[in-house]
Amino acid sequence: MKHKYIKNVVTLKLDKNKCIGCGRCVEVCPHSVFELADSKAAVVDLDSCMECGACARNCPVKALDVKKGVG
Repeated sequence: MKHKYIKNVVTLKLDKNKCIGCGRCVEVCPHSVFELADSKAAVVDLDSCMECGACARNCPVKALDVKKGVG
């Protein structure tokens, strides 16, 4: 069973214009929030984000922003 957190409170934001499609967010996210679609990251399960910040810390172009632990 996949963990879900409080609905519609996650602070995660993805700037697709900055994304270079490296897939690092897909690799580091422990809850499979991301996938690559059309050579860019896509958020596929926002409410599963636990706001750990791994995606934002590992994004080489700063296309992701999340306020750790808000949700």
